[in-house]
Amino acid sequence: MTDLKSPPGATGPLASSPASAQAGPGKRAWWVLGVLTFVYVLNFLDRQLLSILAAPIQNELGLSDGQLGLISGLYFALFYCLIALPVGWLADKTNRVRVVGFACMLWSAATVACGLARNYPQLVVARMTVGIGEAGGVPPSYAIISDYFPSGMRGRALGLYNMGPPIGAALGVAFGASVAAAFSWRDAFISIGIVGVVTGLIVLFFVREPKRGAMDVVSAPEDSTVPAADPAVPVPVEGFFSTFRMFFAHKALRLIALASGATQFVTYAVINFTVLFLMREKGMTLTDVALWYALLLGFGVSGGMYLSGRLIDWLGKKSKTAYALVPAAGLIISLPFFIAFVWAPTWPMAMAFLTVPTICNYFYLSPAVALVQEEVKPSQRVLSGAILLLVMNLVGLGLGPTYLGAASDFFAAGNPENSLQLAMYTLIPFYCLAIALFFWLASVIPREQKSGGRS
Repeated sequence: MTDLKSPPGATGPLASSPASAQAGPGKRAWWVLGVLTFVYVLNFLDRQLLSILAAPIQNELGLSDGQLGLISGLYFALFYCLIALPVGWLADKTNRVRVVGFACMLWSAATVACGLARNYPQLVVARMTVGIGEAGGVPPSYAIISDYFPSGMRGRALGLYNMGPPIGAALGVAFGASVAAAFSWRDAFISIGIVGVVTGLIVLFFVREPKRGAMDVVSAPEDSTVPAADPAVPVPVEGFFSTFRMFFAHKALRLIALASGATQFVTYAVINFTVLFLMREKGMTLTDVALWYALLLGFGVSGGMYLSGRLIDWLGKKSKTAYALVPAAGLIISLPFFIAFVWAPTWPMAMAFLTVPTICNYFYLSPAVALVQEEVKPSQRVLSGAILLLVMNLVGLGLGPTYLGAASDFFAAGNPENSLQLAMYTLIPFYCLAIALFFWLASVIPREQKSGGRS
C-alpha cells in the first residue's frame, strides 16, 4: 500500500515519513521518557485513587454510586478537557517542560486537598482542581516525546509512555488500598500528593526542552531525506483556531478521536467501578484488591499499551489501516471475556476473565496518539494532542463513569444486590459502537490517498 496524502504541512504516516534516515534517540531521550512516564504514573495514580478507595469514601461521606460517577466522571472531565485546550495552545508557544512541571505540582497539591475534604462539595472542588492540573500534563508530554524520538520509533516510545496509566492504577490499587486498610483513605491521598509536588520540581530542574520538529524528516527533491527542522531556524507558531480547524478537517483524525472516545466510554466506566463491583458484589476485600487487582492492572494494561505500540510500528509500515484495525481487533477479542467477567459468580473467576479485557481494551491509545502526533506540524503537536484528549475524555471520562453510576442507581431500586452487574451489561452496545467506528476509520484511510486527508 502506498503512503497516503495528508493536509498541507503534515509530517506523518499519511504523508511521507522515511524514518529510516533519521538518527536514533540518545541517552537523554530515554531519560526524559522515563521522567515523563513517571509523571504520567502519578497523574493516573492521583486520578484513580477515588475509584480505588470508593468503598471507604462512600461509608464515611455517605455518597451514592451516582455521586461517585459524577465526581470521577463529568465534574472531573469538564475541567480536565476544557482547560487542556488553552494549556495546549500555551505550551505550543512556550516552554512545554515548565508547563508539565507546574501542572504536576498543581494536581498533586489538589490531591492532598482531596484527603483533607470533609464533605461532598469540598471533595468536588478538590477533584476539579486535580482535573485542572492534569490538563497540563499529557498533551505537552506527547509533543516533547515526539521531538526526542523519530518517526518509526514514536509508536514504541509513546507505547512506553502510555504504560503510565496502568502502572499508576496498579500502584494506586496496591498502595492506596494497603494504606486505607492499615490507616485511612485520607492518608493515601495526602502521601501521594506530596510525592507529586517533589516530582514536579524534578521536572522543572532536570528535564531539558527539546527543539520543536528536530526529529522529523521530509523528502528532498532528489528523493533523499533531510531533517525537517534546522536548529538555527525558529519554528513558526500556529494559531489556536487554525490548528483546531486543521484537526477537524482531517477525517482520519476526527474518526480516531471519536473511536477512541467510544472506547474510553467503556474503559473509564469499568475501571472507575471495578474495585467497588468486586468488593460489593463479588466478595473481594481491600487486602485482596491491593494484591491481585494491582498485579492485573500493572501487567495487563501495561502489556496491552506496549504491545499495541510495537504492533503499530511494525504493521503501520505495511498498511496504515493498522492504526484502526489493531484497536478494533483488541475490542473484538475483549468483548466475550468482558461479558464473562460481569457474569462470574466469584471474584477469582471474575479476575481470570478480566485479564483479557485488561490487556486488549487498551490497544487503541498508542495508535491514536501516534497517528495524531505524526499527522500534524511540530508546532501544532501539543494543541492537537489536547484536542484528541478533549474528544476522548469528554466522551469517555466525562460520560462513561457518569453513565455507569447513574445506571447502577437506576437498577438499585429493584435489584440492590447486583445493580452494578446489571449496569455493566449495558456497556456491551458501546463496545460494538467503538468497533464499528474503528472499522469505519479503516475504510476511510485508503480513500484519503485521493482526498488528501480531508473530507
